Order: sequence, then C-alpha cells, then structure tokens
Amino acid sequence: MCLSIPSRVVEIDEHNNATVETLGVLRKVSLDLIDEKVEAGEYVLIHVGFAMGKISEEEAKESLALYEEIAAKMRDGTIDELEGDMGLADRFD
Repeated sequence: MCLSIPSRVVEIDEHNNATVETLGVLRKVSLDLIDEKVEAGEYVLIHVGFAMGKISEEEAKESLALYEEIAAKMRDGTIDELEGDMGLADRFD
C-alpha cells in the first residue's frame, strides 16, 4: 500500500522544487507532476519526493489528524503495526 502524505508548501524555488512541512519535518519535493499552479501556504500530497496533487487545507488537516491518531495508537499498543487495517475499518463503517 502506498500513502500520499499531506504537506504544507513553505516555499518554492526557481527550479519548481518546494520546501514542504510534513508533521513538523521540512523536506524538498518536486512540483513537476502537478499541472496547476501551487503557492506557498497551500497543501499538496507527496509521495517519494514528488508532489502528486493539491489538497484543500481542510482535507489535509483531517488526513494528518488520522495519521497522528494511528501513530498514537501504535505507540500505546492499542493497535499493532502488523494489524491488517491498523484499526481503520471501524472508523468508516
């Protein structure tokens, strides 16, 4: 399974690379795969060093909250990292 992580664009350089913030971590990603204009402050979905598409701030915050919930449950042992759906199936019934 592949996950695209919502990230906030901090700045964009002259080579169409963005510095993005993901869960407190800054990284560089390419914007070359996105057809529309991206600006600082917007959110993008990233996967293996590339921004794959834009996402609304509301959707990004909702997704990031779920990631943080999963991480917290893994830390406290509520769910096991090897558990098939990591406890998400019950959330969407």
